Amino acid sequence: MSQVAIFRHAPTEGAGYFATYLDRRAIPWRLLKIDAGEAVPTDPREFAGLVFMGGPMSVNDDLPWIAPVLRLIRDAVDADVPVLGHCLGGQLMSKALGGAVSRNGVKEIGWGEVAVLESPAARRWFGAASKSFMSFHWHGETFTIPPGAERVLSNANCENQAFALGKHLGMQCHIEMISEMIEVWCRTGADEISRSKSPAVQSVAAIKSDLDARLEALHRIADQVYAHWIEGL
Repeated sequence: MSQVAIFRHAPTEGAGYFATYLDRRAIPWRLLKIDAGEAVPTDPREFAGLVFMGGPMSVNDDLPWIAPVLRLIRDAVDADVPVLGHCLGGQLMSKALGGAVSRNGVKEIGWGEVAVLESPAARRWFGAASKSFMSFHWHGETFTIPPGAERVLSNANCENQAFALGKHLGMQCHIEMISEMIEVWCRTGADEISRSKSPAVQSVAAIKSDLDARLEALHRIADQVYAHWIEGL
C-alpha cells in the first residue's frame, strides 16, 4: 500500500491519535510538515489517502500553501483518493469543495458534546449505537457544508461539526487528541483561554479534568471513524 499523507500546519498540531491508529494496523504514513516549508504535493495519486490536521491560521489567510492544498484536495476527490480533515483540515476541505469558512458565533475551546445526526451516512462514520459523544474543540471559525456533502455532526455552539462526502470526511471537532497535545495546547493557548468571554470556552482546569477517561472515550469514537475511512484506501 502507498503511504497515507498527513499534513501538519503547525508544530503543536501533529497527527496525534491518528498516527497511533495507523501504526497499530501497520498502515504506512508520511508526515508532511507544511509549517516547516515542505512543498505541497501536486498529485494525490502518489498517496493512499490525504489527512489534514489542525492549525491556528484561517483558510482565508493569504498563505502561500493554501491554494496548492485546496487544489490538491479537489484533485484527490476527483481521483477518488480518500480525504480526512480535522478542524482546520475540515475547513480546508469545505473551501476546496465549494463551501465557505467564516467566524463562528462563539469561540469553542474544550470538551463539548456533539450529536450524531440520524442518517445512514452518520451511522456509517460514527457507528449505529452512537447518538452523541464528547469531543474536543478549539476553533473560532466554522465551515458551510459543501455542495453534494451531508452534515453528520452538530452541536449547540457550532451547527456544522462534520460533513461526509462518500469516502471523505471533514470535521470541525478534534477526535485525534492525546494527552500530550492537550497539555501543550493548554500551555501555549493559556492567554487565549483567559482572555475569552465566550461561554463555550472552558478553563484549563476544566479541560484537564478526568482527562484519561475522556480521551479513552474519544479514542473509541476515533477508532470507529478511522476504521471506516481506511476502508476507502
